[in-house]
Amino acid sequence: MDPNTAGWALVVALFLPLVGAGALTLMPSSMDREIRRAGVAITAVGFALVVAITASFDYSRAGELQFTTDVPWITAIDARFSLGMDGISLPLFFLTSLLTLLCAIYTTKHLPSPGKPKAFLSLMLLLQTGMAGTFVAFDLILFFIFFELTLVPMFFMIGMWGGPRRDYASVKFFLYTLFGSVFMLVAFLAIYFQAGANTWSIMELSTMAPFGSTTFQTWAFLGVFLGFAIKVPVWPFHTWLPDAHTEAPTVGSVLLAGVLLKMGTYGFIRIALPILPDGAARFAPMIGVLAVIGIVYGALCCLAQTDVKRLIAFSSVGHMGFVMLGIAAMNEAGIQAALFGNIAHGIITGMLFFLAGSMHERYHTREIAVIGGGMLKKMPVYGVLFTYVAIASLGLPGLAGFWGEFAAMWAAISPGLGLADSYGGLYLGLVVFAAIGTVLTAGYFLWLIQRVNLGEPPERWADEPLADVQAIEWVSWLPLLALILALGIFPRLVFGVQDAAVTNLVGFLGG
Repeated sequence: MDPNTAGWALVVALFLPLVGAGALTLMPSSMDREIRRAGVAITAVGFALVVAITASFDYSRAGELQFTTDVPWITAIDARFSLGMDGISLPLFFLTSLLTLLCAIYTTKHLPSPGKPKAFLSLMLLLQTGMAGTFVAFDLILFFIFFELTLVPMFFMIGMWGGPRRDYASVKFFLYTLFGSVFMLVAFLAIYFQAGANTWSIMELSTMAPFGSTTFQTWAFLGVFLGFAIKVPVWPFHTWLPDAHTEAPTVGSVLLAGVLLKMGTYGFIRIALPILPDGAARFAPMIGVLAVIGIVYGALCCLAQTDVKRLIAFSSVGHMGFVMLGIAAMNEAGIQAALFGNIAHGIITGMLFFLAGSMHERYHTREIAVIGGGMLKKMPVYGVLFTYVAIASLGLPGLAGFWGEFAAMWAAISPGLGLADSYGGLYLGLVVFAAIGTVLTAGYFLWLIQRVNLGEPPERWADEPLADVQAIEWVSWLPLLALILALGIFPRLVFGVQDAAVTNLVGFLGG
């Protein structure tokens, strides 16, 4: 497959889930088992094509767009159907396809009440198209459509298959994200008219930047910032996330943590920084401050949680804070750290939500005090896996969670576009507080392990038969468990892919 001429492969990989969702809706609802198997088949074929794209990708030209499609689309507004993939897009596109396949496999045995696999899997496939499209769209209008497409399926997944407060959580998620998107769209319109290039092309606008006055750059960046910061979410725009995660079904939480949050940080890196570099430089110290507040605040909130799933949700606020700290550094090392942190968080926290979902199915509760410990004795394999993933999430060297956090702190005090010189004291202080956040993160995860894993099972569970890890869970989890270790030992699996593309992007910043 030639990446210079095989743009069709990316188009097929992108829209196959959408076609599959349509096919599922045509199947009779009574064919429960067949629908679930069809969901696995569709995502498996899509993933196989993504693997073929990954194998055919020319890594010597990872800084250039490959598998491109660029044709007129909406001529009235100069919008084009422009798709492509470089070293920044590839890992995120691969992660999206992998997680969706694993979720489909998991759903063959674990479908949340009230069932309805046809509707659930159709929404999941629609969600996959929106998420994946965001990472390969290179026209601002096309990007915005994919970005917004994810709202509807996630809204219904939470609202129909979520927990007791699902209505509140789904509406809050929808309104928060839509609120930010309005400002982002206004900023896109302003960029289009200010550039005067009659193009929405992300790459063309990046090569033209900076354009407009400093005032324009500042206001336009603010609009884009609101759209992406809410999606990340950056503190103090984070309040929708714990509610959405707590009420979402397991698969919804896995995809929300694993991919949806990355759409915000990817937007900063792909659009906000290269197109609005002057505005980004002015906002970078503030982003760094908000990031570190999120790191410490998220850790402190975790220490106060009594629900396992809500604790994991708040941990995402802290982990994404490290990603934003890397972005705030505005240098090559920082963007590399942010992109690696995206992938590591998607794998680790996605796996944590899988584990939390299976824990709830066994205990019928997520309350730490009710579980009361002893999981290593009742379910030894599950207990070992839970410990392994929790330790990866707290950033133990040798596992995937370490590199993004360490590299982000290192980048924040490394020279980059004059920020380290102009705000050296501030950035050094941010790193100090971020380091405190890592200690707090270790504290709440070790506390969680102690409370649920160690000791003797409480009397209420002593004679309760609790199944250890089941075959379908092994199939769903093994790829993530392996990647946690592989990326910890060989971080170049991600760093090496994105290196040239990040270098090109930093060139747009002038650094």
